[in-house]
Amino acid sequence: MMTAVCARALQHAGPLAALACLLAHPAQAAPATPSLFHERWIDGASGDEPAVQVQALDGDTFVLRQSVRTNFEAPFLYLLFGRERALLVDTGAPDGHIRPTVDRLIADWATRHGGRAPHLVVAHSHSHDDHTAGDAAFRARPDTTVVGLKPADVATFFGVRSWPNDIVPFDLGGRRLSIIPTPGHQAAAIMVYDPRLKVLLSGDTLYPGRLYVPVNFLADDRASVDRLASFAATHPIRAALGAHIEMTKTPGKDYGHEAPTHPDEHRLELPAAQIRQLRAGLKAPLDAADIRQVHDHFIIVTVPPRAE
Repeated sequence: MMTAVCARALQHAGPLAALACLLAHPAQAAPATPSLFHERWIDGASGDEPAVQVQALDGDTFVLRQSVRTNFEAPFLYLLFGRERALLVDTGAPDGHIRPTVDRLIADWATRHGGRAPHLVVAHSHSHDDHTAGDAAFRARPDTTVVGLKPADVATFFGVRSWPNDIVPFDLGGRRLSIIPTPGHQAAAIMVYDPRLKVLLSGDTLYPGRLYVPVNFLADDRASVDRLASFAATHPIRAALGAHIEMTKTPGKDYGHEAPTHPDEHRLELPAAQIRQLRAGLKAPLDAADIRQVHDHFIIVTVPPRAE
């Protein structure tokens, strides 16, 4: 990519001057998003892969993936620990049986921290059933709060006075997160920002896959991504970590709906620059259903109106 300085040299002094400028001032490539995970994610290719895979970002942060062999959605879930509370974002799709894995992670964490398990808060990136199917198992769990699925439930629990405009803190005890309302894909959608690791848990609003937007929620989605872009401009984000992977490593190419395996899968991590890409994409005319706007790392897909 030619720098602005060298472009002016080309315009005013000709190609030789521009070449000299390029040699003296090479364009800087955008920094690559760091790889945050040491293992490949389970992708359905192995008949003996576990029903749930866990990878740690640090000793207090765990990412879980439900196998595509149990459910084609193969969602990602997030478990974050503070001194007083743990936050689980999503409970998985049908047939996930997530609770035993979460219980084990909490018990292991407690053993490393004096034996006292923290109170568990179960929240959701949004209320679709591929992210809430495991809720019943957690409602029966002692010392656990399961946040409701309506926007009012989410706003009340986290203390969002002006939904969806307020971004509010949520303290796990020595670990202060930001809760970012992002209705659009679904009315109760949120993102969670962790300043310790500089990661954004971006749900179904931004991930390497098909970003479904009901046409009746398009204005909400645009406003949410505008607010998110403003937040990202003042908060460092190493990577956005969404709730699915539906893209291959080939730019702009996704898997078929309900694909049973995900060979050659895109990385989960997306750079913060994709927030700006999404914001720009949403400004296009998208007011009819069944529009596919293809980007290298995600595809915006409009769908018919939904109730919520």
